[in-house]
Amino acid sequence: MPHIILLGDSIFDNSTYVHPAPDVVAQLQKMLPAGWKASLRAVDGSVAGNVAGQLARVPADATHLVLSVGGNDLLNRSEEMLHTPVTMSSEVFLLLAGVIDAFDSSYRRAVEACLVRDLPLTVCTIYNGNFADPEFQTMARVAVTAFNDVILRVALEKGLRAIDLRMVCAAPEDYANPIEPSAVGGEKIARAVWRVISSA
Repeated sequence: MPHIILLGDSIFDNSTYVHPAPDVVAQLQKMLPAGWKASLRAVDGSVAGNVAGQLARVPADATHLVLSVGGNDLLNRSEEMLHTPVTMSSEVFLLLAGVIDAFDSSYRRAVEACLVRDLPLTVCTIYNGNFADPEFQTMARVAVTAFNDVILRVALEKGLRAIDLRMVCAAPEDYANPIEPSAVGGEKIARAVWRVISSA
């Protein structure tokens, strides 16, 4: 029986934000044909460094892994990126480069830990969010692009399938708050996951 495992953060573990509406894994389960199942191992608030612990709880009958992580890595460094004083604009690039290098290392370790399972792995990018302040939304979009460069480069290097969540959750109604998927967005995410896995 094919068994899809969702790993990562609140992109998948969004029940707190949409209850009593269905969360992503519940919506994915409804889409699956007879004989398929899906399970949640993602944990709200997780960063790339937490993925190895989630993998320890992956059942033996798992057949597909889907990883969506990185948004909290970005959020945890956002204060540093936004509020570190600089004397020249060029210093911003050096600051961003240091943050991205650290994420590159942790994200690669997360992906390598997944690949040890020798199962088909799909990865997801970080979406842009839905911030009320247009200026902050622009800054978030730029930072997300830099983090997504890491995710997409690793996916290309490893020959992995990737879902670009910026294209999946692109409307305000896709968000329950500035950074969490709503039931509407969750349904789109679940559909994107199933589309990629079913077309392999």
